[in-house]
Amino acid sequence: MPFLTAHWRHLAMLNYEVAPALVAPLVPAGTELDYWQGHTYLSVVGFLFLDTRVLGLPIPFHRNFEEVNLRFYVRHEAADGWRRGVVFIKELVPRAAIALVANALYNEKYSAVPMRHEITTHGAAYHWSLGGREHSVRIQAGAPSAPLRPESQEEFIAEHYWGYTAQRDGGTVEYHVRHPQWTVAPAASAVLDCDVRQVYGDAYAEALSGAPSSAFLADGSAITVSRGVRLEPR
Repeated sequence: MPFLTAHWRHLAMLNYEVAPALVAPLVPAGTELDYWQGHTYLSVVGFLFLDTRVLGLPIPFHRNFEEVNLRFYVRHEAADGWRRGVVFIKELVPRAAIALVANALYNEKYSAVPMRHEITTHGAAYHWSLGGREHSVRIQAGAPSAPLRPESQEEFIAEHYWGYTAQRDGGTVEYHVRHPQWTVAPAASAVLDCDVRQVYGDAYAEALSGAPSSAFLADGSAITVSRGVRLEPR
């Protein structure tokens, strides 16, 4: 049985090209940075978690909520080939219990903050409050949603089906995220209205201060997340 099932919907994905040195110290043991055409990316992703269940059971008052995360991309060479995955730098959710469980089980970087969202026919906005002000990530699609183009940047961003988390003892936990391929719509406008230093720290202020290199809105789908397992040293 999957550890977690849910629907991820209305994914606003804002992508920023960065120097590899910015995220290299955060690469978990047993993985390496993943590149698209030689470039390294950070992504700010806002979306809705819907009908969330842990081991098949709904958790009262914790089924539907927002998440905004900051992530980058790695890969791991397993016995069956390369596995492309993500590493989360910070994840924001509106429920303290979600943050506590995820941090305890996976050593993730969740924080609980007040959040709200706005979904329109062709756009999405996710808002959170921190440090006495409201922050937001907003996107408006500029074209109808369509299948991912092979070898495109959108495919690279969306088609990472593994998560990797560095552990306190220096090891790494790997978990599998399964979902069908999403359809996506390129953004006509995409804005991160955020005090980056306050939310993410000084290290990311320059990288996230300008317009994203690219942005798109993904429809999303049902997803399943496996239990985490430790990578065996190679």
